[in-house]
Amino acid sequence: MENITINITDRDGKKHEVLAPTDMAMNLMEVVRSYELAPEGTIGVCGGMAMCASCQCYVLSDTSLPEMTDDEEAMLSEAFDVRGNSRLGCQIQMTPDMNGLEVQLAPEC
Repeated sequence: MENITINITDRDGKKHEVLAPTDMAMNLMEVVRSYELAPEGTIGVCGGMAMCASCQCYVLSDTSLPEMTDDEEAMLSEAFDVRGNSRLGCQIQMTPDMNGLEVQLAPEC
């Protein structure tokens, strides 16, 4: 089992350094939910299907991430508060090379 350290700034501006497992097929949205960094029912509303943008986050580090899928790009084109560094947390699988990832949760829609 290999855990990575990621830094997440919640919607209140509080920074959290958390450990994320890379051997459980978890995505960033699930990590945020497991650490209860957003109120229940406000993140991952669609269950991680890239259909709601409730898990939108801003990538603050230069960490290499997987390419954005067409579904993710389409959802972000309809979301609020989108920036050039916006991604959907449900589409970012935790892998060993993401150690040090730093993100900020987008405001609740």
